[in-house]
Amino acid sequence: MAIPDYQTIMLPLLKILQDGRTYTTRELIEKMAEHFELADEEKKELLPSGQQPVFDNRVGWAKTYLNKAGLME
Repeated sequence: MAIPDYQTIMLPLLKILQDGRTYTTRELIEKMAEHFELADEEKKELLPSGQQPVFDNRVGWAKTYLNKAGLME
């Protein structure tokens, strides 16, 4: 599967967060990677800057926009 964009990550992320638990960003990234059945190579693919994995970045943006929309605490 291709790495999903941040919009595609938003709904599954909200579904995980609805249990009311507090998750670290790393835990959320791992749960999302499992949900989307990403291969190790996909999880390790870096942004053009080489500073961060693409998937980690997209989960981060999904969190940012959900937070700005008031859907996360």
